[in-house]
Amino acid sequence: MTTPNVESHELKCMEIWSGHRSVENNTVSRGLEAWIFSEPYQGESNGGDVHYLSLCVGGIVTRMVLADVSGHGSEVAQTSTALRALLRKFMNSKSQDGLVAAINREFTALEQNSRFATAVVLTYLSHKKRLLVTNAGHPHPLFFRKETGRWRFLAPRNDSDQAEFEESPSNLPLGVLDSTAYTNFSLPIHEGDMLLLYTDAFVEAMNREETLLGTSGLKRMVDAISTETSCADFGRQLRNAVTEYASGVSCDDETLIVLRFGKGKSAPGVMERLGGYASVLMGERSN
Repeated sequence: MTTPNVESHELKCMEIWSGHRSVENNTVSRGLEAWIFSEPYQGESNGGDVHYLSLCVGGIVTRMVLADVSGHGSEVAQTSTALRALLRKFMNSKSQDGLVAAINREFTALEQNSRFATAVVLTYLSHKKRLLVTNAGHPHPLFFRKETGRWRFLAPRNDSDQAEFEESPSNLPLGVLDSTAYTNFSLPIHEGDMLLLYTDAFVEAMNREETLLGTSGLKRMVDAISTETSCADFGRQLRNAVTEYASGVSCDDETLIVLRFGKGKSAPGVMERLGGYASVLMGERSN
């Protein structure tokens, strides 16, 4: 059920959606649904958090990027535009290695302006029910396995004793070293599995005693929320809990994305796919 007062959007073939401005939205793609909330720091029109979703021309490859870019305003707007162009270039590729390498080169070229970013890049292959994950120095996503009923951090085992997958690698932030090889890992996905992406404002929230919430505090809040609710209700409850902990004081741009796998939009019809192919020739769908 759609939460009241939240806009809804269905990704179309060859569409790239979202950006770096304030948003609260329910979005569906092939085999997944998502709630996206983003609020720039202190009400600025353009924040440092950039978030994009795209769907390939055949309707089977959904890509998601959440990046926390150093800086604000027009500089980040330019970076967001460059990232969008790279997403378009690679949006029909089932691998995300080329995209991540290209994004890193883009940020490395901006090194003279001290521009870098942490990011999580995801590719969901709906026909294989597999999720590819590359983490470039970003806060560790939380993954809910419906079968076990548990939330776990996706982090290297030597980095977090709560890690579910030992092979989940760590990478440098984007823009630090041009020659860095970024590794990813693959997760099998089942209906009802969920993923939580967030920027560091949610773990750096501080209470009146100046105690950071941290990853352990965030996980306690996540564990206390029912996974039977909608993505929007889940995300809103979590954000409200963090806001209450910090007495309403935000320390940075805030972006929170809640994903649930298994439902979402059906397979694209002939007309939608033809529209996607036409957009390849005439220019991308834009939102």
